[in-house]
Amino acid sequence: MTLGPDPLHVVHTDAAPAAIGPYSQAVRVGDLVFVSGQLPIDPSTGDFAGPGVREEAAQALRNGAAVLQAAGSSVRLVVKTTVLLADIADFATVNEAYAEVFSGGVLPARAAYQVAALPRGARVEIEFVAAVGA
Repeated sequence: MTLGPDPLHVVHTDAAPAAIGPYSQAVRVGDLVFVSGQLPIDPSTGDFAGPGVREEAAQALRNGAAVLQAAGSSVRLVVKTTVLLADIADFATVNEAYAEVFSGGVLPARAAYQVAALPRGARVEIEFVAAVGA
């Protein structure tokens, strides 16, 4: 994590894909961290996980977990997610991967939307809001 203008702290980790535009992987303010939408990019190869949407969702979740860890948080402290889908018909399949990460304990609040398109032709993108150090 690198320090930005107080009270904002920019979060960056090489364990997740670099931002593909003019934004931060995450920004921490106080006891909250806001993680930008994570695509299913494998940070070691730069390629999408696959071949299916379930694998894409699992990679997006791994990427989010890596950014959360860099911010001093974890998936168990996630309070809200937003799931963007290229096809809402993939909702149940994405839920399978999601449930493997968010099981037991308090489940985060969530919204899921079908969108017209996602960057680089992804089928899923997931953003996170989490507590830090709780």
